[in-house]
Amino acid sequence: MSFFQLANESAPLSLSPNFILPEDRRPQLSIDSLASIPIIDLSDFDGTPSSSLVVQKLSKACEEYGFFQIVNHGVPQHVCNKMITAIADLFNLPPELRGQLFTTDQSKSIRLYHFYLHVEGGEKVKMWSECFSHPWYPIEDIIHLLPEKIGAQYSEAFTEYAKEIGSLVRRLLCLMSIGLGIEENCLLKILDDQPRLRAQANFYPPCPDPELTLGLPIHTDLNAVTVLLQSDVSGLQVIKDGKWIDVPAIPNAFVINLGDQIQVLSNGRFKSVHHRAVTNKVQPRVSLAMFYGPNVDTTIGPIQELIDEEHPPKYRNYRFYEFLEEFYKQEGTRRMVKEVFQLSN
Repeated sequence: MSFFQLANESAPLSLSPNFILPEDRRPQLSIDSLASIPIIDLSDFDGTPSSSLVVQKLSKACEEYGFFQIVNHGVPQHVCNKMITAIADLFNLPPELRGQLFTTDQSKSIRLYHFYLHVEGGEKVKMWSECFSHPWYPIEDIIHLLPEKIGAQYSEAFTEYAKEIGSLVRRLLCLMSIGLGIEENCLLKILDDQPRLRAQANFYPPCPDPELTLGLPIHTDLNAVTVLLQSDVSGLQVIKDGKWIDVPAIPNAFVINLGDQIQVLSNGRFKSVHHRAVTNKVQPRVSLAMFYGPNVDTTIGPIQELIDEEHPPKYRNYRFYEFLEEFYKQEGTRRMVKEVFQLSN
């Protein structure tokens, strides 16, 4: 029986062998709980010179962490609450209904699936999670695939939420451009031509032994910017100076992380860093990642204004579809995709 048939049954879940990682790839959950990623109050930015402190904080977070949380971001709390409820209801559907969405076919743009890792001997170890992935638009394509009892609710919540997040991402890209010292709409000009917009809802059931498995494997995001909405249970961890640090679930906050395309565009100044999701014994956790990236034909490479004799290009130019091809080629591994496009200076 597959995991998606077990995740919401009332009986305790068992950690069967196909979820147990080899010893050297287990999470080792004792971490520095005092450290965390920066928190930035966006209400302090109003476009005046006095707002420069927000840009400085944001730029520093992009350079040192590749992650930060934002508060007072302007997205109504009721919109976020409605979205979290819709995700929870989706994953609480009976196994036979949820199972209709499950597929291992990566070409399907709307699918429920598990992440996995290849381990020695060619075996696949499943992650302790379920993920539901789909495009932001058109929402009509998603509704007819969802069970009737959830379709309208999910559609209404997501339509409202996606509109807010689209505006927020464009605002963040402008702040990042200012921080890089380039034209305010430079990143938008590169990325906003029919961007590749994906959503990924994640469900992590309580886990009998969190030390033996992961919720999501160690990875960087392949897109440009990710906006993550967490429920009130933490599980996200980010690597900093070789150590894992927790990203706490803060009420009314979004976690923002930079994807590989921003690292390349900024010529390595802004970072796309490895992160993972861990599990816990007690509470289920849900989250929603909204991925904003270039379309497949967009040319990505270090922005010309950021290149000079002291800062030669660190990456070659490529079409984004080349990046995606390499990404899928590395399925099941600890992906190192942007490194393939690095130049040896």
